[in-house]
Amino acid sequence: METRLINRRNFMGIISIGAAASALGAVETRGEIRLGGPSFSNAADPEELALAHKKLGYRAAYCPNVLLNDSARIQALREAFAKHDVVIAEVGRWVNLLDADPEKRKQNMQKVIDGLALAEAVGARCCVDIAGSFNRDVWFGPHPDNLSGQFFDAAVENARKIIDAVKPQRTKFCYEMMGWALPDSPDSYLRMLKAVDRKAFGVHLDPCNLVNSPSHFYQNGRLIDECFDKLGPWITSCHAKDLTWDVEMNVHFREVAPGRGSMDYQTYLRRLAAMPQQPPLMLEHLSKAEEYAQAKEHIIQLCARLGIKT
Repeated sequence: METRLINRRNFMGIISIGAAASALGAVETRGEIRLGGPSFSNAADPEELALAHKKLGYRAAYCPNVLLNDSARIQALREAFAKHDVVIAEVGRWVNLLDADPEKRKQNMQKVIDGLALAEAVGARCCVDIAGSFNRDVWFGPHPDNLSGQFFDAAVENARKIIDAVKPQRTKFCYEMMGWALPDSPDSYLRMLKAVDRKAFGVHLDPCNLVNSPSHFYQNGRLIDECFDKLGPWITSCHAKDLTWDVEMNVHFREVAPGRGSMDYQTYLRRLAAMPQQPPLMLEHLSKAEEYAQAKEHIIQLCARLGIKT
């Protein structure tokens, strides 16, 4: 009861997440989180790259740049990161699988197939993309048909094609949930999991992407709980960012660094730490190394207050 009360006050902007954690004091919470982010290292050597992440306090990483046909480098990366206990969280393939141009759509499909093959080879937890968009001007932009049955069926068919082309045994293919395209909720993702019907189809979780209304903004802790309650066993990798509300004549949520917005990170971190598969938590969308360092320290300190190992 006390925790929920503090979280509601936080949503109203009365106190910050950090203040709430201080008020609660250290909590006996078991579990750990593999926090990760970009290392900003220019090293080419896989060993140096892995150590660069470890020196920053990361135990997870985005997949380094490597070509699918460079099997020797892929093996070296896989071995170096495993040696230093740094999980390669995800291979991002941010393209529009529903592009209006048939040739571009075909090329994008192959990029994602190659991305999943790379994730399998390098030992990454997943390859991730959004399901796509029917927007002709912005590849990830809104469109009324992005919430349609036609979109759902196309997303299911694409996921099956990508997975069946690679037949991965270790990694997963995931869609990242979006606020204006399916899957746009835990329920729609659960429905998609059942429709795709492939063991290699997983869940990529970014709660900020689901906040598309004032009710979701103010009750985002409840939304986070719903994600873990319904999708927990399939979650393979997660993103870490925060949201603030810029007050103007319409609803405008803006991404900010963790700790500078109103996302319920206490609930997020507690639920994530309890996952037996240890999905990595990856910082993203910050502009420079100093911002990543500040965001990292905020999460590490909050985890320490909650009794969570990082």
